[in-house]
Amino acid sequence: MDHLTPSQRRRCMQANKSKDTSIELMLGRAMWHRGLRYRKHAKGVPGHPDFCFVGKRVAVFCDGEFWHGKDWEQAKQRLKSNREFWIAKIERNQARDREHTEALERAGWTVLRFWESDIRKHLDDCVGRVEAALNGVRVARGYQQEENWREWLAAEDDIEYV
Repeated sequence: MDHLTPSQRRRCMQANKSKDTSIELMLGRAMWHRGLRYRKHAKGVPGHPDFCFVGKRVAVFCDGEFWHGKDWEQAKQRLKSNREFWIAKIERNQARDREHTEALERAGWTVLRFWESDIRKHLDDCVGRVEAALNGVRVARGYQQEENWREWLAAEDDIEYV
C-alpha cells in the first residue's frame, strides 16, 4: 500500500525529470573534464540520446533503474500499487529502448547505455567506455545484463578493434 496520498504521489511523480537528471549531469561533467565535447538530446538522432557525438556516431544513454527496468523480473514483484499500469509503462520503455538502440546500430552508430548505479559507482569506467568508443574501439553492447561487468569490460576477447 502506498503511504502517500494521491496528491502527494502526483507531486512526487511530476518532480521526476527526463532531462538534466543528476546522473546525466554527473556523467556530462566527467566527460567534459576529460575533454570530450558532446551534444545533449540531439533532436535529429533516433531516441534523442542523452549525449551524442555526431562526428564519431556514438550515442550515450543514461538509464534510470526504475524507469528502464533494471533487474526487471525481481523489480516487477516489488510493485505493490497500480501494478498493471507500471508493468505496462516500464515494459513499453524497455521496448522503446530496444527499438532506438537497433535503429541507431542499423544506421552505423555505437550505442552505450549505462545504468544509474553504474554511473554513480563506476563513473571513471563509464567515461572510459565512452572514450574507447570514440577512439574507434568497438565495445560489445549489453553489458548491463552482465553480473560482473567490470571484469567483462576488462576481457580483451570481448572487445573488437575496428
